Amino acid sequence: MASIKKLAGQTAIYGFSTIFGRLLNYLLVPLHTYLFPQPAQYGVVGELYAWVSLFIVILTYGMETAYFRFSQLDEFKEKTYSTATISLLVTSVLFTVFCLLFSQNIADGLQFHEHPEYISWLAVIISIDALTSIFFAGLRLQMRALRFAFVKITNITVNVLMNLFFLILCPYLVEINFAPEVIHYIYSPEIGVGYIFISNLIASVITLVLLIPELFKFKLSFDLKLWKKMISYGFPLLILGLAGIVNETMDRVLLRRLSPPDIAQAQVGIYSACYKISIMMTIFIQAFKYAAEPFFFAKSKDQDAKQTYSDVMSVFVFICSFIFLGIMLYMDIIQHFVGPEYRVGLGVVPILLLANLFLGIFYNLSIWYKLTDKTRFGAYISLIGALITLLLNYFLIPVIGYMGSAWATFICYFSMMLLSYAFGQHYYHIEYKLLRIIIYIVFAVALYLISTLFYFDSFGIKMAINSLLLLFYLFVVYLIDHKYINLIIRR
Repeated sequence: MASIKKLAGQTAIYGFSTIFGRLLNYLLVPLHTYLFPQPAQYGVVGELYAWVSLFIVILTYGMETAYFRFSQLDEFKEKTYSTATISLLVTSVLFTVFCLLFSQNIADGLQFHEHPEYISWLAVIISIDALTSIFFAGLRLQMRALRFAFVKITNITVNVLMNLFFLILCPYLVEINFAPEVIHYIYSPEIGVGYIFISNLIASVITLVLLIPELFKFKLSFDLKLWKKMISYGFPLLILGLAGIVNETMDRVLLRRLSPPDIAQAQVGIYSACYKISIMMTIFIQAFKYAAEPFFFAKSKDQDAKQTYSDVMSVFVFICSFIFLGIMLYMDIIQHFVGPEYRVGLGVVPILLLANLFLGIFYNLSIWYKLTDKTRFGAYISLIGALITLLLNYFLIPVIGYMGSAWATFICYFSMMLLSYAFGQHYYHIEYKLLRIIIYIVFAVALYLISTLFYFDSFGIKMAINSLLLLFYLFVVYLIDHKYINLIIRR
C-alpha cells in the first residue's frame, strides 16, 4: 500500500542521516579504543554517558510523544508546539544552573572527585539535547525529513571533527612544536578523555544555533490547561523512558559497582566498546522509530491500519534478522572496530544484537498503548523490565562479569516483548504473522550457529562460505515468502 511506501521513504531519509551520522560517530569508537588502550580510560566515557542518557529522558519527560498526540487535536493544534517548547526551555535552564552550582558535589557522589568539570560540560549537553528534542519532533511531524537529516548530520560531523582536532591534530602539533604559544591556549594533554565531552558540547551548541529558527515558526504562547494534559499523558512515558534507560545503560554503572575494584573500570570499558558493535541493528531501529511514530499516529484513522501495522512488523523483523546474521558472519572483520585490548568481550555481541531485535519488536508493539491512551501499561512493562535488569545484573555480574550484563539485557527485552504482545492483543488486537516472524529469527540464528561449527585456516575461504550462508538466508526466505514479499512491495 502507498502508506507503507511513504513510511519506507521517510525511514530511508531518517535512515540515511542516522546511518551516516552514526557511522561517523561510531568511527570514534576505534579512535578512542586505539588512542586510549587501557579499557579503564574508556570506561569513564561509558559510565558518564549512561548517566547522560538517563537525565535526557528525565529532562524531556515524555514531551515528544505528548506533542505528537495533542497536535492531532484541533482544540490544541496551534498551541502544542509552543507550550512544549517553553516547558522544556524552563526545566533545561533550571537543570543547568543547578549542576553548575553543585558540580563538585555531584562529581563526588559519582566518584569522579577530580573532575567536576565533566559534570558541568555534560549538564549543558543534556539541557541542549532535551530542548532540541522538541524542535526535532516538530520537523518529524511536519515530515521535513531532509531538514532533520541536515541538522543531525551536522551535529555528528562537528563532533567527529572536534574529536579528530583535539585527540589527533593537537597532540601532533605539540609533538612538532608548532605554534606552542597558540596551542597552549586551546589544548592541554592532561584533559585526555575529557576532550570527548568537550567535542560533544561544541556539537550540541552548534545544533542549538541551527535549530533556533524552529523556535519562531509558531506564535509562542503557554497554555496551562494543555500543559497539564501533556504532563499527565507524558508522565507514564517518562517512567517508561527511565525504565528503558535502566535497561539500556545502567548496566555500565552496575558493572563498576559490582565488579572487583581492580578491574571494575576496565570491565565497563570493554563492555561499552563491544556493545557498540551492535551499531547496525541500533541504527536501523532508531531510523525506524523516527519515521514510524508519527506515521503510526497518522495511519490510525485508516480502516486498514491494523493490517499495515502487521505488515510493518514482519518487514521490520526480517531486516533486523538479516542485520544480525550479517554482523555475526563477518565478525572476523568487524572485530577490528575496537582496539585489541577490548576484543576479549566480543562474546556479548550476538546476545546484545538479539536483545536489541526484541527491543525493536517491543517498539513496534508499543503502538497499542499509545493509540488507546493506555500509556501507563508501557510504564508498567518497562518497570518490570528494569526490575529484571537490576536483579539479574546484581546476581550475574559478580559471577560472570559483563557477560551477566549482556544476558540480563537479553532476558529483559525478551520479557518486555512478550508482555507487550500479551496486553496488546487484549486491548488492541492485531493479527501479526507470528510464524513468519519466528522463522525469520530462528533461521538467522541457526545459520550463525552453523557457521561456528567449522574452522578454516584460510580467512578467504571462511568469508566466502559465510557470504554464501548470508545469501542462502535471503534465498530461502524469498523462496518461502516471495508471494508475501511481492505483495508488500506492490503495496
